[in-house]
Amino acid sequence: MFQLSLEEGEFLVKLARRAVEQYLQNGNRIEPPAEVSGKLRQPCGVFVTINRWENGRKMLRGCIGYPYPTLPLVEAVIDSAISAATRDPRFRPMTLGELDKVVFEVSVLTPPERILVENPMEYPSKVKVGEDGLIVERGVYKGLLLPQVPVEWNWDAEQFLCQCCQKAGLPPDCWLLKETRIYKFQAIIFEEESPKGEIKRKSLAGK
Repeated sequence: MFQLSLEEGEFLVKLARRAVEQYLQNGNRIEPPAEVSGKLRQPCGVFVTINRWENGRKMLRGCIGYPYPTLPLVEAVIDSAISAATRDPRFRPMTLGELDKVVFEVSVLTPPERILVENPMEYPSKVKVGEDGLIVERGVYKGLLLPQVPVEWNWDAEQFLCQCCQKAGLPPDCWLLKETRIYKFQAIIFEEESPKGEIKRKSLAGK
C-alpha cells in the first residue's frame, strides 16, 4: 500500500502553504519543485483543507481537491491548495492577512473502490468510520466526504452515508436506492498543529 513518511508529509503541507502565500501575494502559481522523490511525482488523489484557527478550535475555511489520481501529487497539492483558498464556493476568497490565522491539512487518497452489495441495507456494515472516506454518485450528482469528517462530527456509518448523500445534493436516504453508487477510499493525513506550527500525521483511530 502507498505510504508517506512524516518528512514527505511535512513537505506537502509546507508546499500547500507556500503555494497559497505566493498566489495571494502576486497571483502566480508556483512551479512544482524539481528535486522531489519519485513517490511525490506519482499521480494521486489529494485534498487540501484550510481551517481557521480560533481560540484553539478549528473552523473550515476551504477544502478542495482531486478524488482520483489524475495529476502528479506535488502538482495536485499546489492546485488544490490555491483552489481551497480562493475557489471554494462556500467561502469568499482568502486574503493574505488570514494566512497567520489558518492551519493547512493535506489528505493523500487511495484510489476509490466501489462498495458492492446485494442489498443497500448492507452499506453501513461495509463502511469503517475513522478509516474510510466516501463518494456517493447518482446520475450527475456526486458528493465526497473525507475520512476525518465523520470522526470530527461523531457520526456513525449510517449518518456518514446520509451526510454524503446530502453533500451530493441528494436526499439523505438516497444510499438505499439501487441505482446509487457508493465508493470508499482511505487517506494519509498530515496537518499543522497551529498556524505555521509543527506538522504531524493525523490519526483518526480511537476517536
